[in-house]
Amino acid sequence: MFRLAVVTVIGLATVLFTGQAMAFQCPKLVKQIEDEIAIRFDPASQDAKAKAAQAAELHAKGNHAESEKVAKDGLKILGK
Repeated sequence: MFRLAVVTVIGLATVLFTGQAMAFQCPKLVKQIEDEIAIRFDPASQDAKAKAAQAAELHAKGNHAESEKVAKDGLKILGK
């Protein structure tokens, strides 16, 4: 019984902390895009800027998986 309780607590803690870690990935990716477009003035940077704004909006709404995907697409546009 004790072993089951310990495994359950560890499992719940893992799920909770993993969700929080993923939630913090979105702003980091958006920041990378913003840092890169600050020194570039080409059409790709404008497309990436739009992706960064979309990712930030999705993050604010709590849709972290989609936000991360959009931000990574923005980085791909920049060649990162």
